Amino acid sequence: MNNKNFQTFFDFGFSKIRAGTFNTNNQNESFYLDSEFFTDRSNLELKIQKIVTSLEKKSNEYINNISLMIDSPEMFSVGISLSKKFDGSILKESNIQFLVQDAKQQILKHYINYNVVHIIINNYKIDGVDYSYFPDEIKCNFISLDILFICLPTDFVLFFKTIFSKSNILIDQIICSSYAKSINHKENLKLKEYTSFIDVGFNKTSIICYLNNKILSVDVLPVGGNHITKDISQILKIDIEQSEYAKHNFTLTDKVLNHNDDSTELLQKTVIARTDELLELCGKLIESNLHTSDKFNMMFMGEGSKIFNNQQKNKNSFSYDISLIGETSQDICLSGFKFIQGLNKQEVVMVPKRQIKQGFFEKLFHFF
Repeated sequence: MNNKNFQTFFDFGFSKIRAGTFNTNNQNESFYLDSEFFTDRSNLELKIQKIVTSLEKKSNEYINNISLMIDSPEMFSVGISLSKKFDGSILKESNIQFLVQDAKQQILKHYINYNVVHIIINNYKIDGVDYSYFPDEIKCNFISLDILFICLPTDFVLFFKTIFSKSNILIDQIICSSYAKSINHKENLKLKEYTSFIDVGFNKTSIICYLNNKILSVDVLPVGGNHITKDISQILKIDIEQSEYAKHNFTLTDKVLNHNDDSTELLQKTVIARTDELLELCGKLIESNLHTSDKFNMMFMGEGSKIFNNQQKNKNSFSYDISLIGETSQDICLSGFKFIQGLNKQEVVMVPKRQIKQGFFEKLFHFF
């Protein structure tokens, strides 16, 4: 019997770890903790254990299982449409399970080095009628499903399972961090029509495109905030730490660069050029995914997006209209908690059974 009251979430970025634990019986009781910023990943076990110990003290409960929020520069999405004839009887969830499982096996067959971590059914077309969600008590002669799969590299997932296992912690569910955050922000902001969430991380930029309530694609550019930092370091011949500080503090660049006006101007030109290049790449990718020339919302989030805010302070213009979403560790971990609670009703949630000592692991599908 599981007598645990808290659910714990780790958002594991490339340069920072955020964690939150939530009392499932009391929504007002939750605890959060961050690691320091880091680039050396040689002692991740120690960082994890430090956070776990602190959260255990705060919640007065041992942490044996977590949900892990991660992204990867090699993450991608792929869509499949499939159909099946029926005999006019009432459509059952088991019928959908069979179709989804068949589609998943097709994906795994073609992408042998990847894990499917999210399955989203965007549309049920039943006898020519479209439904956003699985309809109750409906007779069916013919059905087609539009399914989107989000995948992560298998070795990437295994790396984290191994790291956490050294602290005797099992990972119950893998969640793509930028995807979960985008759902939470979309719900909170009540956004409609064409909307894209752009999560600028340390070494990648995730782009999640929506049309109303339907997710259209998940793409990743292998460019992040650290690439801009390295450019600043190389061009201005200052160390990485100074470059990172200068990137995020335009108004204080005189102090960073010892009142060197030429260096200050060069810094601003470098950052503006690099961020506008990133924005242009994102915009072109979004336009190709949405197949439209209509206006769309570009919502920036993540640590790397803060640089756009600094540029706005300096009244620099961009090629696209953008909006910035401020995020705290609480916001990020809470998005994972809400996701597990079934915030996205189109998600097919793969829920693992409890792992026993022999390592037996079986996945079940549950529909919301």
